[in-house]
Amino acid sequence: MKTARQTAFEILNKIERDKSYSNLTLDSFLCSANLSGADNALVSALVYGVLERSISLDYCLSRHLKQPLKKLKPQVLTALRLGTYQLFFMDKIPVSAAVNESVTLVKKNGCAFASGLTNAVLRAVSNEGFVLPDETQKLKYYSVKYSFPENLVALWIDSYGEENAVGIMSSCAGRPPLTIRVNTLKTSQEELTALLKKDGVTAEESTVVNALNLEKSGSIEKLSSFEDGFFHVQDAASQLCAKALEAKPDETVLDLCSAPGGKAFTCAQYMENRGRILACDIHSHRLALIKEGANRLGINIIDVLRSDASAFNKDMPQFDKVLCDVPCSGLGIVRRKPEIRHKSLEENSALPELQFTILSNAARYLKKGGRLVYSTCSLNPAENERVCERFLKDNKDFTIKDISDITDNVYTNNGMITLMPHNNSTDGFFIAVFERS
Repeated sequence: MKTARQTAFEILNKIERDKSYSNLTLDSFLCSANLSGADNALVSALVYGVLERSISLDYCLSRHLKQPLKKLKPQVLTALRLGTYQLFFMDKIPVSAAVNESVTLVKKNGCAFASGLTNAVLRAVSNEGFVLPDETQKLKYYSVKYSFPENLVALWIDSYGEENAVGIMSSCAGRPPLTIRVNTLKTSQEELTALLKKDGVTAEESTVVNALNLEKSGSIEKLSSFEDGFFHVQDAASQLCAKALEAKPDETVLDLCSAPGGKAFTCAQYMENRGRILACDIHSHRLALIKEGANRLGINIIDVLRSDASAFNKDMPQFDKVLCDVPCSGLGIVRRKPEIRHKSLEENSALPELQFTILSNAARYLKKGGRLVYSTCSLNPAENERVCERFLKDNKDFTIKDISDITDNVYTNNGMITLMPHNNSTDGFFIAVFERS
């Protein structure tokens, strides 16, 4: 049977090699590993911790290596990172265990030649302790302290100011709360909180929307309240996006990039399950997720359509409301998917053009007098305000609706809002509302 550290080692190697998503890879391994609850928790802590802190870990490791980190075999680097993370960020693990277990990993995974190096480097790292660059080197200092690439640190400081940039980065350490949307078609916050309490789940009401933050939930799918359709998993920021659409009973709504359907489900609740929602996605298997979720929640006003949001569909009718939650870099959900921070900004440079194309198509499906919501889970003005400003220049019959008062502590720009984890206890999220005259 594999140990927790061996499992974490294999997961980290796969994520690095295949550039796969941490949450999906972790879930897949844990489902087949047959570990105890305590070991599952250790695996999760190690995987997410190393991904979150790899820049910090690499800086400390590099001080005790004669060769560049990139010259190390990937397996050796993973073992060193695991050991260093345990030394600096897991107080309950003794130094000897952190070092010896990492040496065991390199021996058992075809890198016995590096066992001496692993032992020596980790001992040196432990003796020196966690060090930071000089504070006068602002970008490098913040990069190592919070484990973000320097160009991303610079982007956030330039875009939102140093205080907000530090707030964003500091809020991305550790696991975020699991937030659910209360299905108002079937229950209330109070009733659902009581049901969850019976199952040993602690639920705290959100201050932003009709949501609950859960602790000690275990496997969500096994809860009776989930099976009965009393809630769906959705961050408060995403729920706020659906609220901004102001979908009402008997209206028609188009959700252009819908899967897995959370915003459509929330809109259906605002509509009291009356009217029509057309939920679109480019992938058929993701449309199946929307159908499955709607059935579980008791929602029958959602139809699905396989459609490419970047290509105008002349056969599509016009709608009272259109929701346009576009593909984005995901810089607002780094706390949930820590590997996103390591993608270069250049990798996402083509996104604004795609986002503009989708927004422009979305506008063509909106009735006069209708409302269009553009949103991303990104913290990058190039994907947010700049796209909206370009759209307004090309579409004189659209105006921005000021939604700066939709909730407290939002970062505003000409009525468009950005939610930040440290201010709102939500994912990072951008929302703009347009109205067609």
